[in-house]
Amino acid sequence: MHIILLTHERELHRKTNTGSIALQLASELVERIVWSRTAPSQHLLEQLANQQAVLLYPSTESTRVNIADVETVIIIDSTWQEAQKIVNKSPYLQCAPKATLLTTQQSSFALRRNQIDGGLCTIECIIELCNIKGLHDTAEKLIAAFEQHNQK
Repeated sequence: MHIILLTHERELHRKTNTGSIALQLASELVERIVWSRTAPSQHLLEQLANQQAVLLYPSTESTRVNIADVETVIIIDSTWQEAQKIVNKSPYLQCAPKATLLTTQQSSFALRRNQIDGGLCTIECIIELCNIKGLHDTAEKLIAAFEQHNQK
């Protein structure tokens, strides 16, 4: 499994960012690409053009992708408002195959306001993906770090 965090530049400086935890503890699975409206990552564009990646993003247009069969997952690492802006201003993401996580879990992320119903923060998505892929040790390591981070 490979996870690409498409990160809003403001997220790089936020103490509440959970993508950074995953980068530190699961660097073999996770890479970060800083989003740019005017200069999108060639690597990301190639992954999408070759249909090798799906965008994990809540959408009524989300395809019924069995996430267990997907090798590369793109997660937008930002606030929900910024994520919507990123999708709206990135034609390559609008056309990307989208998947959603089918989970009954409610987010336990307490460090930010304006969370969407049913929305998980970045690290919670990564934990879900690890569990789906059978990477339970990695998921447990991320859960422990997230719980500690979430108490600040």
